[in-house]
Amino acid sequence: MSWLVTGGAGYIGSHVVHALLDAGMEPVVLDNLAAGVAGFVPPDVPLVRASLLDEEAVSETLSTHGVVGVIHLAGFKYAGVSVSRPLETYDQNVNGTIRLLRAMDAADVRPIVFSSSAATYGTPDVDLVTEQTPTTPESPYGESKLIGEWLLADAGRAHGFRHTSLRYFNVVGSGRPELRDRSPHNLFPLVFDALVEGRTPVIFGDDYATPDGTCVRDYVHVADLARTHVVAARRLLAGETLEPVYNLGSGVGASVRQIMDTIRDVTGIDFEPEVRDRRPGDPARIVASGALAARDLEWEMRHDLRSMVASAWEARSSA
Repeated sequence: MSWLVTGGAGYIGSHVVHALLDAGMEPVVLDNLAAGVAGFVPPDVPLVRASLLDEEAVSETLSTHGVVGVIHLAGFKYAGVSVSRPLETYDQNVNGTIRLLRAMDAADVRPIVFSSSAATYGTPDVDLVTEQTPTTPESPYGESKLIGEWLLADAGRAHGFRHTSLRYFNVVGSGRPELRDRSPHNLFPLVFDALVEGRTPVIFGDDYATPDGTCVRDYVHVADLARTHVVAARRLLAGETLEPVYNLGSGVGASVRQIMDTIRDVTGIDFEPEVRDRRPGDPARIVASGALAARDLEWEMRHDLRSMVASAWEARSSA
C-alpha cells in the first residue's frame, strides 16, 4: 500500500517523501522533473517521470503501485511569474488536478492531501490570518490554488473523496543537507546566492509600520511542514473527517531585517543589506495562526528562526 506524492522530487515534496519513510509508509513519486531533482528522491523510492497532464501515466502509476492515497504537491509554483504565464499556470495547476482526481476516481483512491498556498488570501487586511479570512488571490497562481480547493470540495461531495488542503506561507530550512530550496524567487536562496557570489543582499523597503520598518512574514520549517502532511494522510486513510482547509503558520512571523541579522550570525559573513524602495503590492505584515492545524494535525513549530537559517545554510554549503 503506497502513497503517491506528486511533485515528490521538489524541495517540499522530497521532504514529504522522507517523512513518509520515517513514518513507515511507502511513498511513490510522480514528477516531470521540470523543477524537481531526481537525486532528491531516495534510491529505494519508485520515481515515475511523468506529468499530471498525462492521465494515462497517472492511472498506471496508481494501479501499478497499489496506491491508497495521494499527497498532491505538483504544479507551477511561482506567483509572480504566473502573472505573465497564466495559461501555463492554469494548465498545470487546474487541468493537472482535474486529471489526477479523475484517475483517482477511476482507481477508487479516495484520500488526498492538497498543497495549497497563502497566495489564496492575496493581501489580507488583518494582523493574524485564520481560515476564515476572506480569500482574494492576486495572481493566477493564487487563483489556481483556490480553484484546486474548490475542485476537491466538489469532487468530495460528488465522488466521496476524503480531502484536506494545507495553506503554506514561507517554507524554509532543510531537514537533510542534501535537500535544499533551489527557487530563484525565495528569500533564503536569494540571500545565500548573493553572499556566495560576493553581492550585497537587498531589502525592499524599511519604512513599513512594523517594529524595525521591514516587512514581516510567516516562516515555517520544511521538516515541520512535511510531518504534518503525514499526519493528515494517516487520518484521512483512517476515515477521519478533517477540516477542508488548514493554515500552517507560526502565529508570530519574522521581519526581513531579522532574517538578514540571523543569516549574518549563522554564516559568519559580515554584510549590511542594501535598502531599496518598496516593491509595489508588498504588505507590511502577513502572519497566520496555526491553531486549527495544531488541534487536528499535530502542527507544531519545532524549529526557531536560527535553526531554520542554519539548516538552510548547511544545505546550501553542501551543494
